[in-house]
Amino acid sequence: MSPVKELVEICHRVYEKGFVAAYDGNLSVKISEDRFLITRSGVCKGEITEDDILEIDSSGKLLNGKGKVSTEAKIHLFAYLNRDDVKAVVHCHPVYATAFAAYGEGFTKDIFPEVILTMGKIPLCEYGTPSTEELPESMKPHIKGSWALLLKNHGAVSFGKNLKDAYYKMEKLEHSAKTLFIARMLGGEKEIPENKVNELLGIAKSVYGIDK
Repeated sequence: MSPVKELVEICHRVYEKGFVAAYDGNLSVKISEDRFLITRSGVCKGEITEDDILEIDSSGKLLNGKGKVSTEAKIHLFAYLNRDDVKAVVHCHPVYATAFAAYGEGFTKDIFPEVILTMGKIPLCEYGTPSTEELPESMKPHIKGSWALLLKNHGAVSFGKNLKDAYYKMEKLEHSAKTLFIARMLGGEKEIPENKVNELLGIAKSVYGIDK
């Protein structure tokens, strides 16, 4: 499948999952050292077609395609320019994860083994005004060691070694947020014991390349 077709398919998935509403969110994939495909501004991800995919360079300049480059392209380019291992970026507003971002809490406790193994800590970035440099700057303290971030009062962003990887990290983030919300309704979550966390961290580093 071509990168354009895959990007369209993943856009449809995030909309069907309810990770975005209306024109929210944007997705991108790296296709060469200085070339990226990204969804254009102002299009519903559930209705997106190949004609809605733009090609930009690392400065955000439009190279191919018709439409406006989203101001949130800054989020994507910041990740690519600061992480050689990031090949795709998914930015969405999933309900439960965004609720935690609005509440002001990241996922830094050791609750779910699968999150420790595949994603590590998911910090909360300080609030940054969308379309300004504040937003990527808010990611700066966390970008090196994180595969997903919560954006305060805004949403979430996940990074991947490919497009499906970035999408599945967003899916896992939202699933974990929903589960944690329900656990709190039942009385509260319990953290994994430290010695067991250390076992998981060893596996995370050796198998998944995640170093907490």
